[in-house]
Amino acid sequence: MQLSPLPALSDNYIWRLADDDGRWLVVDPGEPGPVLAAAEGAAAPLAILLTHHHADHVGGVPDLLRRWPGVPVFGPADDRIGTIDHPVGDGQRIGIGPWTFDVLAVPGHTVSHIAFLGHGLLFCGDTLFSLGCGRLFEGTPRDMLGALDRLAALPAQTRVCCGHEYTLANAAFARVVDPDNPALRRRHEEAIAMRDQGRPTLPTTLADERACNPFLRIDAPAVRAAVAARRPLAEGDRVEAFAELRRWKDGFRA
Repeated sequence: MQLSPLPALSDNYIWRLADDDGRWLVVDPGEPGPVLAAAEGAAAPLAILLTHHHADHVGGVPDLLRRWPGVPVFGPADDRIGTIDHPVGDGQRIGIGPWTFDVLAVPGHTVSHIAFLGHGLLFCGDTLFSLGCGRLFEGTPRDMLGALDRLAALPAQTRVCCGHEYTLANAAFARVVDPDNPALRRRHEEAIAMRDQGRPTLPTTLADERACNPFLRIDAPAVRAAVAARRPLAEGDRVEAFAELRRWKDGFRA
């Protein structure tokens, strides 16, 4: 099994999953070019998977369907995505060639956001990032916290395949929130080295995120204390603590 993050737009990743027999699928193609380049000489993809409706995750689909008519497109039941012909929702299991994925509802960034879980991989779009989480464009803090709690409960070695290369920017914020966390310091240093070498910092693992990501560590004393220093009323309420942490990140400038 070959997993490839294809850089796209300014900081997106399109995910390409292939097997040794040349079968492949693609996740969140925000533009067609990287997919077409990676697939040169290959057969049509078995499927296109979409996590949410934002243009930087779905914008390449029409051109890909013109290149490969009839490829099935799986995604949330959301009328804002006109290319989906296989709408899926929470609890469904889909089979695509040699792969099987469970569909998880993970609202927060958008109300209809989903993730695909299978084969030790989590395609989570803009819900969970390395050392961060998505902005709350449509959902509530309670929605997003519930989604992150759900993802954090998955097996530790699950590889997190998120939609953007945000690790360094997220690390700058995380180290302000949780400055004495040695795992976070190591992850930040590793990420700097990876980017200096032109390598993606993804996929990460849930084990690393649980150790380093302040949005998955909302119950950690250090994170809760940092939030309470900004908003004392948030100290005893984890949803409000999470909401304040997200507001803090929204306005953060390194």
